[in-house]
Amino acid sequence: MNTMAWFLVPAAILAVGVAAWGRARGATTAGAWFALGIAGQAASLVLWKAGPLVGYQHLQPSPVTAAKKLALAVLLTVILAVAVGLARRGRDFTAWLRTRQSLAAVIIASGAGLLVSSAPSAAPATWMGELAFAALLQLTAIACLGLAVASLPDTVATSLGARLEGLLAGNASAPLSRDRFAWAMAGMTTLVSALLAVLSYERHPHVPDEVAFLIQAKYFAQGMLWMQAPAVPGAFDTFCLTIAGDRWFSVLQPGWPLVLAVGVRAGVPWLMNPLLGGLCVFLAFMVVAELSDRRTARQAAVLLAMSPWHLTLSMSLMSHAFSLALALGAALGTIRAWHTGSWKPAAAGGLALGFLGMSRPLEGVAIGLVTGLPLLVRAWRTRTLGGLSAFAAGTFISGGIGLAYNKLLTGSLLVFPAEPYFDQLYGTGRYGMGFGAAKGLGWTGLDPFPGHGAIDVVVNTVLNSFMINIDLFGWWTGSAAIVALGLFTARRGVERVMVWALAAVVLLHGFYWFSGGPDFGARYWYLIIVPCVVLAVRGLGVLGQDRQGAPSTMSPRMLIAAASLCLAALVVFVPWRGADKYFHYRGMRPDVRSLADDLRMEGGLVLIQGERHPDWASAAAYNDVVPGGAGPVFAWDRDPETRRELFRAFPDRPVWIVAGPSITNGAYRVMEGPVAPPDRDRLPPPPVGSVSQ
Repeated sequence: MNTMAWFLVPAAILAVGVAAWGRARGATTAGAWFALGIAGQAASLVLWKAGPLVGYQHLQPSPVTAAKKLALAVLLTVILAVAVGLARRGRDFTAWLRTRQSLAAVIIASGAGLLVSSAPSAAPATWMGELAFAALLQLTAIACLGLAVASLPDTVATSLGARLEGLLAGNASAPLSRDRFAWAMAGMTTLVSALLAVLSYERHPHVPDEVAFLIQAKYFAQGMLWMQAPAVPGAFDTFCLTIAGDRWFSVLQPGWPLVLAVGVRAGVPWLMNPLLGGLCVFLAFMVVAELSDRRTARQAAVLLAMSPWHLTLSMSLMSHAFSLALALGAALGTIRAWHTGSWKPAAAGGLALGFLGMSRPLEGVAIGLVTGLPLLVRAWRTRTLGGLSAFAAGTFISGGIGLAYNKLLTGSLLVFPAEPYFDQLYGTGRYGMGFGAAKGLGWTGLDPFPGHGAIDVVVNTVLNSFMINIDLFGWWTGSAAIVALGLFTARRGVERVMVWALAAVVLLHGFYWFSGGPDFGARYWYLIIVPCVVLAVRGLGVLGQDRQGAPSTMSPRMLIAAASLCLAALVVFVPWRGADKYFHYRGMRPDVRSLADDLRMEGGLVLIQGERHPDWASAAAYNDVVPGGAGPVFAWDRDPETRRELFRAFPDRPVWIVAGPSITNGAYRVMEGPVAPPDRDRLPPPPVGSVSQ
């Protein structure tokens, strides 16, 4: 796969198409500015690299390739053109700025966005250099977009703005649950994330958690709560799987694997998150519509549906899309109970909250604070406990399943399986929440300072804010500033609710030592994505209205600007992110799946040579969870002693030796096999270094 072909070709097609559209509509200058902005965004992405290894996005000045030279030339052209354009229309721009209702908020929010435009580096000088360059790019993007929309003839802006407004306004008399626009956005999310799951993620787990989730879902799908302990534990050593007596199980929470098990039974586990991603868009629409109006809800649905953060998490096998759906379900139940006083939606919301707690417990606490408080207030005002009691009962019923699961595996309702697992690996108490020198697992590069204190909270906040600035909307202008503007100017009830939800999630996670790392954006903060899109809608409304207007709707030109940013993100940024970062992410390759389907290997013992991750981890997910199956048994060829134990445990199986990608620097490769049991001693020994973790 050629990374450039993934996003430069569609970027070029979009730029040419926009320029041609402008010429056909009598808006040649505006079309040229829009095309220049698309070219600038594509060129800037050539210079940034997140890459398939665990790390944050940084500039890659070397090696100096022809593509980078061309990208720099394009960027220089864009910067010079914008400078000339501003020189010619600078007075118009400053005059427009002075008419803004919240000029101080605009300036402060813009500064906040620039401050998180680059990820911190170990070397402060490197960080400052990247920050200056990224800030220049964001300012250039903002100016280029401003020149584009300002150059639109009034007739074109009015006509195009009216079409966009018509989509957002829609049929106000139709029931919310049948809103075609919302369902269309949900369907688009499912389609795009499913395409990413196939083309970029290749329907294969990449993050260690995903391997454990998939194995857990496979034995859940068989009606099992655990697997039989392997005869040779060292040969099947997989992150987040533990052995207790004769039981072998995942230490991760059971909520998401129970849903993933449905996909396993249907043969399409990779499709569950795209479906949930679409459902989240529709539920977000319903929640926002219940709190405000249909137009605001549709705007939020568009921003969420086109969010690269949402799309990439929806292509994965991680648990976050499921958690977001449950959080929105809990919120919707609470809102309807508040409006109607009925206990039924409260009970449904409580059930959703309880399942959230058995999927991601800390997020369950955060959403419990957001959803439980309104019901408590209503109970106090009305002197009735029906809604609050139903909510609590629903939470207890579904959450009780998770507590019973804890009891079954750990012997205690309140001890999660992950706690003793990480205590054993890293030391007692290091995994849990709180502050002090004894917190953290020592993951170099992901946890920059020993222990957990105020400096860690600051660094984690900066890292997550940077990821939001890049991945939330994928706009060349950055995403953080428009959210910050909405935050600083929040006035309506829906906006204040979203501020409360955002604060609850962020503040609670401040007590945890790990930011979540660079996997899928600021994933530990993922539940703030809906508050972010609602606040962004507010921010766009503030920018689109002058001092005489109310910032509840966007002006035609602001609608066009937002639509152009979303379109460019979908066509340019999303393919770049899928190709640059998530294709073969963390070295995980799905070609090992072909070995599991190879009829020649049925009944064989397949020794995977290489490192625990990615070589063995990729293969681990394709073992049968029930011993004695007809398929091959994949095992980690960890060291000579482990191999000897495997031969004793599987005396009658022919042996295959497969080298993993860390050895081949490419695809899995069959090195030996089939080797009959009498000839096993003639096999070459495991390669040196295969025990690397």
